[in-house]
Amino acid sequence: MRKEQTCYTYIVECSDGTYYTGWTNDIKKRILIHNAKKGAKYTRSRTPVRLVYLEEAETKQQAMSREARIKQMSRQEKEQLVKNRKDFYGNNQI
Repeated sequence: MRKEQTCYTYIVECSDGTYYTGWTNDIKKRILIHNAKKGAKYTRSRTPVRLVYLEEAETKQQAMSREARIKQMSRQEKEQLVKNRKDFYGNNQI
C-alpha cells in the first residue's frame, strides 16, 4: 500500500496585503507557481506572494478541510493565526 504524500494548508500574503489560502503537497513548487502568475486566479494579479503560514496535514482531505475552515475565518482571525505561527517558529522560518 502506497503512503499518501504529506499535504499542507498554507496562507500567502499577496502584494496588495490580502491573504490567499490554499493546500498543496509541494509548498516550494506551489509558491513558485503563484509567483509565475500560473497559480490561482486570485493571486495572478497580486504577485509577488509571500508564504506567511504553513500547516502540515496527514491526508489531502485533512488539508482541504482545514483550507475550507480558514477561508471562513475573518481577516482578524487569519492575522492571529499568522501571528501565532510566527511567534512559534520565528519570522524567518516560514
